[in-house]
Amino acid sequence: MANKPDSDVTDLFVIGGGINGCGIARDAAGRGLKVMLAEMGDLAGATSSSSTKLFHGGLRYLEYFEFRLVREALIEREVLLRAMPHISWPLRFVLPYHKDMRFEAETPTSRLLSGVMPWMRGRRPAWLIRLGLFLYDHLGGRKILPATRTLKLRDAPEGKPLQERFETAFEYSDCWVDDSRLVVLNARDAQARGAKILTRTEVVSAGRDGDLWRIETRDAETGQTRKFKARMIVNAGGPWVADFLQTKVHRNTQEKIRLVRGSHIVTRRLFDHDKCYFFQGTDGRIIFAIPYEQDFTLIGTTEAAHEDLSAKPRITPEETAYLIAFANEYLAQDISEKDVVWTYSGVRPLYDEGAASATAATRDYTLKLETGAGGPMLNVFGGKITTYRRLAEAALEKIATQLPMPKGAWTAGVPLPGGDFPVKGVSAQIEGLKADYPFLSEFWAQRLVRAYGTEARDVLGEAASAEDLGPDFGATLTGREVLWLMQKEFARTAEDVVWRRGKLGLRLKPEEIKSLGAWMDHQRPAARAAAE
Repeated sequence: MANKPDSDVTDLFVIGGGINGCGIARDAAGRGLKVMLAEMGDLAGATSSSSTKLFHGGLRYLEYFEFRLVREALIEREVLLRAMPHISWPLRFVLPYHKDMRFEAETPTSRLLSGVMPWMRGRRPAWLIRLGLFLYDHLGGRKILPATRTLKLRDAPEGKPLQERFETAFEYSDCWVDDSRLVVLNARDAQARGAKILTRTEVVSAGRDGDLWRIETRDAETGQTRKFKARMIVNAGGPWVADFLQTKVHRNTQEKIRLVRGSHIVTRRLFDHDKCYFFQGTDGRIIFAIPYEQDFTLIGTTEAAHEDLSAKPRITPEETAYLIAFANEYLAQDISEKDVVWTYSGVRPLYDEGAASATAATRDYTLKLETGAGGPMLNVFGGKITTYRRLAEAALEKIATQLPMPKGAWTAGVPLPGGDFPVKGVSAQIEGLKADYPFLSEFWAQRLVRAYGTEARDVLGEAASAEDLGPDFGATLTGREVLWLMQKEFARTAEDVVWRRGKLGLRLKPEEIKSLGAWMDHQRPAARAAAE
């Protein structure tokens, strides 16, 4: 156990401002620990803003017999949905069936069926899909989300965007989530509970000194260096988790991660309904086509090895062509590169247990606690966005073996900032906001509620007209909102605002984004002072 508390010493120093780091910081701060978090860039600046934006159990992981992971994720979907109904909502998935569906060769299910039913030749039969969806409906004790049903596509609106050869589909439930806002809200709640959040702050070194850690950081904007003492470190560096051990702590580790690049394309809106498509290819892989930001469709993801951590992940021409060709195997009207309005890519740090391919690598998390001489350190490997809160609880269980823990687990069912209203209460929130601020359009009110929930009124303040909100940067983004993001949500640059705190970059012109950036540069000193 730790020695007598020292006011100059932080209990827990968390490295990494992605979803795992912010989730752990929030949980730890709420249990009474003195917490500090350092992120070398913006919150959710890498992997955690580049997901497919889903809280899902992982239907295809059933084929790898990862039942514990799927069950935990399925249970967690509804826990998270209740805590953040503004940034997460139920989504129905339409899985069109065709007889040429195939397994990936290395899945345990494929190997089992090939041995028992060799005449199947790797096909994914309808009865097996129904069995998988039955398990998906029942493994997690589903309460809010509706059950699976069968669709006759020729008579359903969901069949209109698809080729006529698809006659039957299975429809099941998962959830959408705004991933980067999820990270920011966890950081905000951690801060509200006493944590210190340092963004644009790189940890340049960390070394053990007696029972403590001595940590040196550098501010990326000012170049200022600072030194801290901590009783314990949590290394939640995501893709940089191993790099931190090797270059900052100067330790060799046998633990390995597999860096997998997932790329997505965003197109004009391809269908009128609000459901998502789950497309399965003849190569055994799957992609999603998801309604996105009201006027667009998100298609992804690819899975490719990403060898160079220093290289910014970008979609390749081959990946773009792959996603377009994959979608065109299902869509009645072909899409082309001309329909692509934006792309994004992220690197997922999967725990490397020797799987044959990126697709087969586990999405489960692994926590490795290092004790012995000096202060303890917890290294976080892998994980998926759906189980971030459970990962944080598991991390705190290990931390509790090293540090006195004033309080126990608490995050289940506790809303994130702005999420203190019922799951089915979004429409009421939108209508109430429009009534209080009659100058808001439907799009504007919906966007604010989906971003800020009950805090939308705090963003708008006492404004009686749009003119009261300061400069208009386009697409309903105003100076009042940008100042809120700078003072309350750690935003520093135009990119932080238009691509991570929201997705208005899809609607703003380059010159509008440039104007926003110049305005933020002018406001930054005062905003930083207000935030401190």
